[in-house]
Amino acid sequence: MSKPFMFEKPVGMRDTLPAYYQTKNKIRQRMKKEIDSWGYVPIETPALEYYDTVGTASAILDQQLFKLLDQQGNTLVLRPDMTAPIARVAASSLKDQAFPLRLSYHSPLFRAQQKEGGRPAEFEQMGVELVGDGTSSADGEVIALMAATLKKAGLQDFQIAIGHIGYVNALLLDVVGSEERADTLRRYLYEKNYVGFKQHVKSLPLSSIDEKRLLGLLQLRGGAEKLNDAQELVQNGDAAQALHDLHQLFDVLEAYGVSEHIKLDLNLVMHMSYYTGVVFEGYGSKLGFPLSSGGRYDELLQKFHRPARATGFGIRLDLLVEAVGETEGLPQQTCILFSKERRKEAIKEAAQLREDGRSVVLQDLQGVENVDELSEAYEEVYYFIGKKQGGSSHE
Repeated sequence: MSKPFMFEKPVGMRDTLPAYYQTKNKIRQRMKKEIDSWGYVPIETPALEYYDTVGTASAILDQQLFKLLDQQGNTLVLRPDMTAPIARVAASSLKDQAFPLRLSYHSPLFRAQQKEGGRPAEFEQMGVELVGDGTSSADGEVIALMAATLKKAGLQDFQIAIGHIGYVNALLLDVVGSEERADTLRRYLYEKNYVGFKQHVKSLPLSSIDEKRLLGLLQLRGGAEKLNDAQELVQNGDAAQALHDLHQLFDVLEAYGVSEHIKLDLNLVMHMSYYTGVVFEGYGSKLGFPLSSGGRYDELLQKFHRPARATGFGIRLDLLVEAVGETEGLPQQTCILFSKERRKEAIKEAAQLREDGRSVVLQDLQGVENVDELSEAYEEVYYFIGKKQGGSSHE
């Protein structure tokens, strides 16, 4: 294995330079203000978690986990998502607090990537978890909050695709009869490989009616009227409950006034076994892949011995910044350039300007190679140089 070049970073790791940081931070502050205003309280969890608890409970594939050993030989993981850590906290440190809990977070997440993939292995995510409420009102609240947060961030042109894993499971099992065969079809949907789904369906020993039912699933995208088409494909109890959930959810979203951003997509499978009900993804018009996602995960909390129904969402900050398309300049700064005999005077002036809300750089003249280049980098420059005669000069 060759030694890394001095300036190389590990696969998927990126630097955040000042201008991009300013842009991201401005968007992040707008998002936080909106989330706070809905009554969600911030929480932080450790970057390291135990593999056997949070690692295995997370929605992230095992090969994407960063694993390491502690000094006792326990396998740890760098936090791959926030939902499982928050479930752990809700079942332990917050076990005496009554449900529902409304929690928010802003955290870096870590997911190992293939070298040729070009995807970040560390990224920031902002999101919320609504724990202990199984109603359609809760599902509608987190989706409406996600829409409001995207708008406040500066993204106006976006869509949220909504599906229901209960409906997908009900249809697949009703037609193919076994979890193993349904799992194969689910994987095609999870990978958004709809051509592969069609080819696999046509290779199965099905009646023409059942083949048509499975292929009909791919047509269930659009407005709420597609729920009627969905009812024609499967009519068992689980499917009926899923469609009832979706009808109620669309009513809630209409009440929130976000229907213009909503579309139905009953092909949506975001994880093979993690989600249990309504699922959703957010898309910006400039990106061909989701920048936010979420859904209902009613079985996760019982893994931490405090059963509760829950839902939430996460927004990828890097993808959102790209979709918004803003470029924030560096903040305007004042520079005070001083020589040593006027140091105290320069420090006093800097303190006064900072008190007035200015961003001030205090620079010793001896530490500057090219005064002209330095001066061009600042909005305003004060010179405290040489013996005091008539005060400072500035330009």
